[in-house]
Parts: sequence; C-alpha cells; structure tokens
Amino acid sequence: MSSSILSLALDAATVCTALAFALCAWRLARGPQAIDRVLAIDTLYLNAVALVVLLGIRLQTALLFEAALIVAMLGFASTVALARYLSRGDVIE
Repeated sequence: MSSSILSLALDAATVCTALAFALCAWRLARGPQAIDRVLAIDTLYLNAVALVVLLGIRLQTALLFEAALIVAMLGFASTVALARYLSRGDVIE
C-alpha cells in the first residue's frame, strides 16, 4: 500500500515539476527583458535539479543525487556570472 502511495506522489511531483519547467522555458523564450530571462534560467536549473532528484528517488540510486549536486553548483555559478555580467558589463574585474 505504501509503495503505491509513494509511486503516486512521485508521479504527481514529476508532473508538477515538468509543468514548472515548461513554464520557465516559455518565460525564457518570451521574456521581455534580460532580467526575466536570467530568472527563468535560474528557475530552470532548480527544476532540473528537482527532476533529477525525483528520478533518483524513483530508481533508488545515489548516483543521481550526486549529479543533482553538480547541476546545482554549475547552475548557481552560471546565474551569478550572468547577473554580474548584466549588471556590470564584465564578469571578472
């Protein structure tokens, strides 16, 4: 009984996260300003991390959790670099 509830919860979470991913991709493509696009990229990588974690829970493997950590670190660094570029015009001083 509990495994079917877990499977149902994983399915619902995956659908909701995929919908959020699609909406962020739409904002990335249609954003009126560069700031909207940066926020969309930031949210896209968070949704990607969530999808990888949900897949890791479903497949019961620790390797995907490490992949999620790497995606999170790269996403954070790229968001900071892009925001710095947009605000100052240069990433490295």
